[in-house]
This record gives sequence, structure tokens and C-alpha cells, in this order.
Amino acid sequence: MRKCLILIILALMCLSCDDKSSKKVIVLKLGHGLDNKHPVHKAMERMAELVDEKSGGTLRVEIFPSEQLGNEKECIEALQLGYLAMTKTSSGVMEAFVPMIKVFGLPYLFRDSEHFWKVCLGDIGKELLDAGSKTKGLKGLCYYDSGARSFYSKDHPINTPADLQKDGKKLKVRVMNSPMAISMVTTMGASPTPIAWGELYTSLDAGVVDAAENNPPSFQLSGHYEICKFYTLDEHVRLPDMLIISTRVWEKLSKEHQVILKEAVDESVIVQRKLWEEAEAHALDVVQKAGVTVVRPDKAPFQEAVKPIWDKYKGTELGKLAEEIIKEGK
Repeated sequence: MRKCLILIILALMCLSCDDKSSKKVIVLKLGHGLDNKHPVHKAMERMAELVDEKSGGTLRVEIFPSEQLGNEKECIEALQLGYLAMTKTSSGVMEAFVPMIKVFGLPYLFRDSEHFWKVCLGDIGKELLDAGSKTKGLKGLCYYDSGARSFYSKDHPINTPADLQKDGKKLKVRVMNSPMAISMVTTMGASPTPIAWGELYTSLDAGVVDAAENNPPSFQLSGHYEICKFYTLDEHVRLPDMLIISTRVWEKLSKEHQVILKEAVDESVIVQRKLWEEAEAHALDVVQKAGVTVVRPDKAPFQEAVKPIWDKYKGTELGKLAEEIIKEGK
């Protein structure tokens, strides 16, 4: 019922026109699940400001954070139906819509942030952004930095993959509804439990799950550090956030508005990368002052634990793409 109501609302809101003045104003609705203090949200706010400035007010972007218009999966589906113009989503959720996006979920694919951005801003990154345009109705506009994801837990630190079990029982680890994330946590020896981001705080508090994994700003801004007092910086995967627009909506925009929107988006990426760097440092400072033990483990045992995943994709189209990405970092 909730999803049906959201779709009806979006159908009325998606791409509207305002004729109160002598000029026609196109309004694009952008829904996402992040808090309005998150650096990605702030960057998108800047993007919206730039769109308004560059278009002379003839194109506007209205942003609805905190799952007001649905969770990530629901927003992507709304884009495909043409009910919503734009959304920000994790690449992990996009896997279900554009299979080759799975490559970002391969654990320890990127050497570091520099390697990650070299790929995202290069030919491979551009091809992946456009991979869903023709077949899925989803056009990628840019990547936003979402840092490296790491484990956090309630009862004990995770120093090695062996700590993903306790007293012979596998820890229940919250993951996104992503095949790659589920496979990674299973291979490391824990029990993956897909739960919507907005439901995770109460799930941790109630003991539905024992642990989760995400980047430092998300760990801090979500308040999960109030429950989970151990944060292990194993940095197992770098999943970018992706800004997506419905191809139905994109094709209705004039060429001038398309150029303006893309310019504003590209400028927002520069803003977001700086905000992200500051947010990561701030988040780690906040959680440690709140009593969280931050662990910086030897990553080698974690890398060894996920080798079966790499073996599974060896020789496949996705595996060959991963090899190209690795070469980009050399």
C-alpha cells in the first residue's frame, strides 16, 4: 500500500511546469534516502543551486531526502516508470538493475581512493554510468564518493574474519539487498541479513542483527555508533553513490537544459569530494569521543578470505572488467 501511494504521488510530482511568470519552468524531483546533513545531500543541494543559476530559473531540481519518496529500490523503479525524475542510489542497489555494476562490489578491487577515482572518471566509469540507459531507462549522471565500507559490531571487535563468528555461531550482519554484498559476507563466514537502511537502527537495537558495514559518515550520522561500539576499518569495498536520471525525463529536456544539468552535476562532484574528506575525519573523531573503539586491522586475512569470490568470476565478462580496473591502478 505504501509503495502504491508513493507512486501515485510521484506521478503527480515528477516533472512539473510552473507558468506563474512569463517563462516556463521545468521542475525535476530528486528523491534519496540520506540524511540532509550528509555530504552527498549537501553536494546535490549545490547542484540544484547551480541548475537554477545557470538556467536563469527555467530549470529547477527539488530534493526530497530521508526516504520521503521511498527507499533506494523504490525510487529506481519510479524512475523506470517515469514517476520520478532523479535519484541518488548506492551502486550496490543498482546491481539488480544493471548487472555489470556488480564489479564495484568485488571486495578489495580498488587499491585506494586515487585508484577508485581514476576509474570512475575514466572510460570504464563512463561506460558503466551509461550501461542502463538503453535497456533499463536509467541514465547515470555521476558518481559521488561513498568512501570505503567497513564492519561495525555491538559486542566484540572484528579483528579478523574469524571474529565474524562467536561461540560457534555466525554473526548476523546487515547488508544491502545486493547479491555481491551477500556473497562477500557469506564467504567471510558470517550470516548476511538484508535490511533497509531506514530500519537498521531499530534492528541493531533489538538484536535482529549483530553487526553491519558502512562508511564512517554513514556510521556516525545514522547514530549506529550509539549501539555498535566497535568499528573495524577493514575497508573491504568501495561502492560509489550514483546520481541517476530517468531516460524518459532526460529525453524530454531541451539540449540546453541537458548541458546545464550535466555541468551542474559535474561541479557538484568536486564539491562533494571535498565535503566527503572532511566528513570522514569528523565522523571518526565523533564516534571515538563517544566511546567507539576504532580497529585498524591487518587487511591480508580479509583479502585471503574473499579469494573464492574472485575465483568465481575469473574468465567471465565481469571478471575481465575487474582485471581492466586493476590495470588502471598500476
